[in-house]
Amino acid sequence: MRRNVERRAALVDAAIEVLAREGARGLTFRAVDAEAGVPVGTASNYFTSRDDLFTQAGRRIYERLQPDATTLAGRLDGPRDLARVTELLREVVGRISDFRTGYLALLELRLEATRRPELRAVLTERVRADVEVNIAHHLESGLPGDATTVRLLYLALNWLIVEHLTLPGVFTDEDVQDLVALAVERAVPR
Repeated sequence: MRRNVERRAALVDAAIEVLAREGARGLTFRAVDAEAGVPVGTASNYFTSRDDLFTQAGRRIYERLQPDATTLAGRLDGPRDLARVTELLREVVGRISDFRTGYLALLELRLEATRRPELRAVLTERVRADVEVNIAHHLESGLPGDATTVRLLYLALNWLIVEHLTLPGVFTDEDVQDLVALAVERAVPR
C-alpha cells in the first residue's frame, strides 16, 4: 500500500464525490482515478478493496464535517438560552449544507452499511460517538435542555438536512432557518 498521505486524501475526497454523484454502485477504483485526475490503477495502489475505500470515505466525511478550532472555541461564547442553541444548530446545518456532496455520500454509505458489516461498525461507532460528544458538550456548556433534547434535535435536523439537500425545492433556505428555530423552541423543555 502506498503511503503518500496527500494523495490518499485526494483519492478519498474523489471517492466522496463519486459516491454523491453515482451512488455506491458507481464507486469503482477507475471512477475514483478519473475523478481525482490520476493515472488508471492509482486508487488500487492505495486501497486494499472497495470495502476499504468505502470505510475510508466514511471516516473522511466526518473529518471534513468537523468545525475548525475557531468555531469550536466560539461555541462557548454568548448567553445560554434558546437563541444560542438555535444559532449553534443553524451553524451546524449550514456547515453540513456547504459540504453537500459529503452528506449525500454519507447517505449512500449508510445504505451500503446495511450490506457491509465493517462499514456499519465504523459508521455506528462514529455516529454514536458524535451524539455522545454533542450531549456532553451541551450539558457541560449550560445550554438549556437535556440529553433527550439533544437526541431529538439530532434526529429532527438530520431529516431536515436530508430533505434540503436531496429535494431542495421542498423547503427554501429561509424555511430551513425557521424550522431550525421551531425545532429548538419545541424540543427544549421549559
